[in-house]
Amino acid sequence: MEKVFIIAQKFDDKAQQADAVVQGVTLARQLAMSPEIFAYSYAYLPDFEHFVPAVTPVTKAAIVKQAHQAVAERLADVDGQEIPVHSLWHKHLYEHACEHAAEQEFSLMIKAVHDSDRFMPTDWHLIRHTQMPLLFLKPQSTAEQTVLVALDLGSKSPIKQQLNKAALAKGRALAGACGGDLHVAYVCRMHVVLNDLDLVDNRTVAANARERLADELAQLDLPPEQIHVLAGDPEMCLYELSCRLKSRYFVIGARQRKGILGHVIGNTAEAILSRMRCDVLVVPAFDERQA
Repeated sequence: MEKVFIIAQKFDDKAQQADAVVQGVTLARQLAMSPEIFAYSYAYLPDFEHFVPAVTPVTKAAIVKQAHQAVAERLADVDGQEIPVHSLWHKHLYEHACEHAAEQEFSLMIKAVHDSDRFMPTDWHLIRHTQMPLLFLKPQSTAEQTVLVALDLGSKSPIKQQLNKAALAKGRALAGACGGDLHVAYVCRMHVVLNDLDLVDNRTVAANARERLADELAQLDLPPEQIHVLAGDPEMCLYELSCRLKSRYFVIGARQRKGILGHVIGNTAEAILSRMRCDVLVVPAFDERQA
């Protein structure tokens, strides 16, 4: 059975967060996967080694134990007492999470994010280093169960085509698990200057793209009303579409740029993710996951 790596939310954090433990376990069961919970703790502790050497390790142990107990209480609410819980002390949780999840061959990672206008640094580190699909749970809830998948149908790049297949497969799995409808979107990127100057009609561009990609769209095997071809800024188009559909999940493939280049220019997926108010599943590129 495939395994799900669930990062427990910070129970002592006052910021609004989704309940990663309960929601992660529930989704894992819907997907017929085996969940494991990882509770990471870290706090700055004064160095008492020269005065009371036993203070620091005892304090760390108490914090780790407290985190473990908090997870156990949440698992009791979903009858999940048998689910493995690992309470760990790590300053940079993404380093352990990405390495351990890959070594132990987990198939999915789940983490709650803060109710914020931007992702936190840890979230971006996870996106850039994960070797498996990564689901971010947002605090906002919706009554709809729609799954929206963003595809780059206009690209001939083998990596982009692999990402399209992987994202679509994950989207279908989520739709099947939650009993919702699957929607697919492709956005023809239009420069903002063209839109501001009203030099091009976006509807005409989208209509031409739908005609040009008729064969690719037919292979999706979805009703026409569940396939959306748009023209404009991908960030805004996908955000507005997800709001209109009241999407429960948004799925997108992402190439992981690392090093100086990655930190300076980021990528399209990261710009889009910052706006989304629904849960977001990031699917990393095949070649980069295997590298």
